[in-house]
Amino acid sequence: MQAVSPKWLSDLNPAQREAVTCGDGPLLVVAGAGTGKTLTLVSRVAYLVSQGVPPDRILLLTFTRRAADEMLRRAASLVSGEPSLAKRVWGGTFHATANRLLRIYARQAGLSPDFTILDRSDAEDFLNVVRNDLSFSSRDRRFPQKATCLAIYSRRVNGAGSLEDVVKRDFPWCLTWQEELKQLFREYVLRKQRQGLLDYDDLLLYWYHLVQDESVARDIGSRFDHILVDEYQDTNPVQAGILRGMRRQNNNLTAVGDDAQSIYSFRSASVRNMLDFPAEFPGARIVTLEQNYRSLQPVLDTTNRVIARARERYSKELWSERKGGQRPQLITCAGESEQDETVIRNVLQHREQGIALRKQAVLFRTASHSDSLELALSSRNIPFHKYGGLRFLEMAHIKDLIGFLRVMENPHDQVAWFRVLQLLSGVGPVTAAAAFEHMRLSGGDPSSLAGFAAPAAAVDDIRGLADLVRDLKGMESDGPSGQIERIERFYLPVMERVYENPAPRANDIKHLGELARKYGSRRQFLDELVLDPPLSTGDLAGPPYKDEDWLVLSTIHSAKGLEWDVVYLIHAADGNLPSDMATGSEQEIEEELRLAYVAMTRARDFLYVLWPLRYYHKSAGISDNHSYAQCSRFFTSEVTATMDCVVAGDGRGGADVPGASAPLRLNISDRIREMWE
Repeated sequence: MQAVSPKWLSDLNPAQREAVTCGDGPLLVVAGAGTGKTLTLVSRVAYLVSQGVPPDRILLLTFTRRAADEMLRRAASLVSGEPSLAKRVWGGTFHATANRLLRIYARQAGLSPDFTILDRSDAEDFLNVVRNDLSFSSRDRRFPQKATCLAIYSRRVNGAGSLEDVVKRDFPWCLTWQEELKQLFREYVLRKQRQGLLDYDDLLLYWYHLVQDESVARDIGSRFDHILVDEYQDTNPVQAGILRGMRRQNNNLTAVGDDAQSIYSFRSASVRNMLDFPAEFPGARIVTLEQNYRSLQPVLDTTNRVIARARERYSKELWSERKGGQRPQLITCAGESEQDETVIRNVLQHREQGIALRKQAVLFRTASHSDSLELALSSRNIPFHKYGGLRFLEMAHIKDLIGFLRVMENPHDQVAWFRVLQLLSGVGPVTAAAAFEHMRLSGGDPSSLAGFAAPAAAVDDIRGLADLVRDLKGMESDGPSGQIERIERFYLPVMERVYENPAPRANDIKHLGELARKYGSRRQFLDELVLDPPLSTGDLAGPPYKDEDWLVLSTIHSAKGLEWDVVYLIHAADGNLPSDMATGSEQEIEEELRLAYVAMTRARDFLYVLWPLRYYHKSAGISDNHSYAQCSRFFTSEVTATMDCVVAGDGRGGADVPGASAPLRLNISDRIREMWE
């Protein structure tokens, strides 16, 4: 047994050290924003190993693979003599771990070990095929679109209540379609099972049902002496059920999270998992981390008062040794354009003070809230990156190329075949369906395409596809990179015909090929790509040049877990924050409160909260139609007592009551003079 290194233990504060060195049994670490959650979890893994727990008997569950990889790398650096720790610990996302276990326990789960995984957009497409086959898309009344159908399905299977409850609460306009939705979901499940396909929800459901069987749960659970879970507030009821099933052998479960940052109910995450942890795991020890290492104390004074309005929570009062600094500002703006100008003016001032653009972020509730700001930034030639846009795997040309790999991995994958076949000249839905049926009757052999009686316009492309399939079958041992190179030779001429701007698309495919070099098998590559996809080609590239700089624009959801020196929270008006679509219940409003809290706690040194007094109606022609807004209900007098309330363009702290209509002073004389300067 190795001796515990006193150095890294002594670097922890008392609460962190208590959590890290806790013995056996359930442990809940309530980690406030910026309190060193990751360091605590990393040190906990290192401590367990240093106490003699074999690394391969530790399971670390996170919500991104990058988080797991980084944590395990840091844990390995703490434990001398364990350089392979990062490779030996079972670390990864819930979905990746489910995939790994289901490959091992496929027989017990009633699965073929060769199953393939649908990402969300592929699942939508597959559901749409079923929807059309059942003629639900041709009804006289509007049937829910594929994305809505999948959202309803996902919330139902992830433990958010019965179908009736889910539809009534979250999709009330779909109430008249409940019987049809049941029929649709029943057929969707049957077809997935016939074709050896699992979507994201299936990965968790199969794992959940495996550990409901006592003998299988005992076998799976006995693989791990300790299970550690990051971001526990983001787990859903199915994930909580998995953890209960996994701990039949022992109750060594460490859950780390912050109930104040539970903001993903639209993904079926439930803050109740964290609030009910002591009841679900009797004897649980609770350790609260309150020392904040991110923000100045004035920022914490404000955010503490914001979250204090939550009705049900773990009580904590964040504090920092970083005293002093500017108080957060609540800025009332005449309208959206003045809000944009105020943000830009402050951004440039902070840049002149030495704070780079990329260390400043503008956050908002909904992606469309930054529309006018983006135009203003472009007109001033200020570069920006917006987060929350189209992801790498959602790009059409990337999905096409992955489709070729998927049909080779699972010839029964109807969605992938339909995508690949309809890229060809002269092939539409009818011909694609006929070709797929031809292969099905040939035992699912892709090589049988060579004998398909294709229409005259499609003969050449079908023949080329058959040649490609034959070559790929002979390249199984070459790894995915070589297969992508072969697919690329066939696909690039097709891509140039089908899509605009082929050059950057071809570059994306090159990046994908480079990424594939890291993997020894096609299955491993597809699994990793679907379960933990790169957000953009930037995720595949090296570090940026030192002179690259840009302002960050981000939805609040995308900003969770990040931090910046300066944060601007815009559109902090009722109807936007909280969203008028999320005020139907106390639970919804409380999640919106937590969303505001998450945004504000991203700030290290400077925090600006802005809201426009007027919103102009978007209409054709020239119009002065507008409505007056109210400041977000979350900024009560108790909260604003910790802030400087400012009227944009005035420079004085004058807005005594948030939401009060302030007199406007327009510098028209100055503007007229500036026309001639």
